[in-house]
Amino acid sequence: MSVRFAAKAVLFDLDGTLLDTIADLTEAANQMLAELGRPALSQARIHGFVGRGVNDLIHRCLAESAEPSAAETDAAREIFRCHYTRVNGQATQPYPGVPELLALLAARGLKMAVVTNKSAFFTLPLLQQFDLARYFGAVVCGDTLPVRKPDPAMVLYTCGLLGVKPEESLMIGDSINDSLAARAAGVPVLLVKYGYSEGMPVESIECDGLLERAEQVMDWLEGSSPTEKNG
Repeated sequence: MSVRFAAKAVLFDLDGTLLDTIADLTEAANQMLAELGRPALSQARIHGFVGRGVNDLIHRCLAESAEPSAAETDAAREIFRCHYTRVNGQATQPYPGVPELLALLAARGLKMAVVTNKSAFFTLPLLQQFDLARYFGAVVCGDTLPVRKPDPAMVLYTCGLLGVKPEESLMIGDSINDSLAARAAGVPVLLVKYGYSEGMPVESIECDGLLERAEQVMDWLEGSSPTEKNG
């Protein structure tokens, strides 16, 4: 690897990048489908629906059996919200190496933020539950702005909150939404191979590099020592 980034800030996606939330999302989605008389879906199938926010997840779950009406979609949204509020965080865990990576970045004085299409109502409790909130100078969620990733406005807004230029930042995500948003904002982007990626092979998504493990972010930062690179 020859490229290294002189980043002052690192922006992270949440689901599939920092936290493995799929089991709780699957539980809430299948409870919703059961109430609506729809067939359950496998976790592997729902895995490919994560990335564009809850509304998109709900629609894609419903459309697996039949295209939903507007009224059914509205009802499903409320049902899902109730079930996900109940299970949010129960089976979720940080990916291996994530807490250690955040501690390393903080020790180096880098600014950090979360940029997620998940709503603040579900995002903030998860960051508190796993004691990760203390690392982030900004948390920009799917309901912070009128738009969501892949719109670059979320990334640009986050850079503004942190007081850094886009070219001074580095985005870490797991899907094409993260790549498109970062690239359009002029921010370099690395994608993790262990995430959700909306069912696409992550290797097929244009980005600046792929990560097998979270701590490999250190390999891409200027000034990293061998100890940091090895975690």
